[in-house]
Amino acid sequence: MKILLVYPYFLDQRINEEDVSAIPMGLYYVGAMLRANGYAVDILNGHNLGDTPHRIYQVLGDKQPDVVGFSILHANRWGGIDIARMVKKVNPKATVVFGGVGATFLWEHFLTHFPEIDYVVRGEGEHSFLELIRFLEKKRGRTPTNIDGLAFRKKGKPVKTKDREQLADLDSLPMPARYFSFQHISLTRGCPEGCTFCGSPAFWKRRVRFHSADYFLTQMVILQEKGVSFFFVSDDTFTLKRELVIDICRRIVERRLDIVWAAISRVDCVDEEILGWMRRAGCTQISYGVESGSRELRDRYHKRIGEAAICRAFDLTVRYGILARAYFIYGAPGESDQTIDENLRLLRRIRPLSAIFYILDLFPGTELYEDYKQRTGATDDVWLDRVEDLLYFETDATLSKAAVLDFGRRLREGYLSLLPGFAAQIELMDDPQFYPLHADFLSRLALTFSHGDYATNPLVKDNLSTAVMLFERSLHYHPDHRAFWGLGLVYQHLRRFDESLEILQRGIEHHKTSIDLHMALANSLMRLGRYPEARQSLEAISDHPRAVEQLVRCCRSIGDREGEQAWIGRLNRLQQD
Repeated sequence: MKILLVYPYFLDQRINEEDVSAIPMGLYYVGAMLRANGYAVDILNGHNLGDTPHRIYQVLGDKQPDVVGFSILHANRWGGIDIARMVKKVNPKATVVFGGVGATFLWEHFLTHFPEIDYVVRGEGEHSFLELIRFLEKKRGRTPTNIDGLAFRKKGKPVKTKDREQLADLDSLPMPARYFSFQHISLTRGCPEGCTFCGSPAFWKRRVRFHSADYFLTQMVILQEKGVSFFFVSDDTFTLKRELVIDICRRIVERRLDIVWAAISRVDCVDEEILGWMRRAGCTQISYGVESGSRELRDRYHKRIGEAAICRAFDLTVRYGILARAYFIYGAPGESDQTIDENLRLLRRIRPLSAIFYILDLFPGTELYEDYKQRTGATDDVWLDRVEDLLYFETDATLSKAAVLDFGRRLREGYLSLLPGFAAQIELMDDPQFYPLHADFLSRLALTFSHGDYATNPLVKDNLSTAVMLFERSLHYHPDHRAFWGLGLVYQHLRRFDESLEILQRGIEHHKTSIDLHMALANSLMRLGRYPEARQSLEAISDHPRAVEQLVRCCRSIGDREGEQAWIGRLNRLQQD
């Protein structure tokens, strides 16, 4: 039996495609469970295939799957429905299975209105899906009533089996890294909190289970051996079990794993010791759900954090050289100009170096969604409309679209106007063992102002002067390679070539074989017409095709035809190799 697991596309375009491009971890766990039990499984990341259905038909034709399982987050449910219809066109006998958080909460809706969906896996899916596959192999007119965590039609009507008991030992699951390559990893499942905008409390029953340090680290090592060096640790709250996280970080340091990673936490679940170990182990960013500067709105969200804890977490995180990112939600019940002012006031206090502002959505499985149905008498049939989401303000007569969009504009413009000042006010702990890490932190941040997201945003003023300040401060702590390179490029852009030459030459003294530094130095020299010196710098890295291309240019510029032909021959040999 051939099985295809699909992560469907979304209807709406994202400003940042990476927000939706990663396959959910659960799909890899299901795939690993199937492969560990001898089944042929492929995974299709269809997040970007909404405009190219022919590519989906091609995959279905090539793979000829007997069963197609879909990971439904909710906002991608129409992509799943569309692809399910394609599956049935290619092979009407193929079985379509929906799973994931979106399918769990809308199982009856899907089975009532969409005949192309045959089964829904509710809740934790590894064992339910495996048992369903085994049932389908032996199916003889029966219904799988003995499989927990499933929904299907019986006599034409949707029915469900009893809920599957949550797996007690997460380490008993086959390790996805042994079968697939990916960047998102997790230590836990679940969250003990009860935020009203989140589906986790209903999906995981506010229970948290943990992998062991051995399982987590083994998965990380396997992925690193496959070439993955940057990880997104996707737990709702990575630092819930303090000693476990410190143990993991200590082992990463002891093994000298050359990795970088980002995590999510709560402001009341970090302290100096855990932040120190996380930074030493390669953590460069922690995202915190602040949600609102208004205590009243945080209470309505059931976000049990106070302003003192928020401020402390952001101050400490940055002091240890970790970028602190803030999540805010706007357009909430009771949102007003006053609450937006409170958000901006809190932003000035915590000085986040990255912030994301979400408009409040109502999703099935959340407390706010249940409240909406009770307030309005609406049913799950609202999701028959071809939309991704339902915005809260659309259900509240006291809020208008214009007002909520203006709230978002004020937040984003206000934050971005303050951002260079936040960068200038960074305070780092004074501990020499952290100096190289501080340098790394500052140069990473500087690149966002010189070449990254903040470089091209017109709302971020003084981006290049901010980058220069951060690069120079980085070099005050340590001869950081990225700082030399980035500062040299900024000086080039500003046509301050003498300063560019000086900083790049200093960088090469510390990083003699750096291709980037030699290439940047040669570029500055060539722009000054100093081709013989540029040639000398490039010859130091003449095993690199980019360097040889510029050596050809240097020889051509000074009229050295013999040298030009020699380097062209060298370039041809490198390209053939």
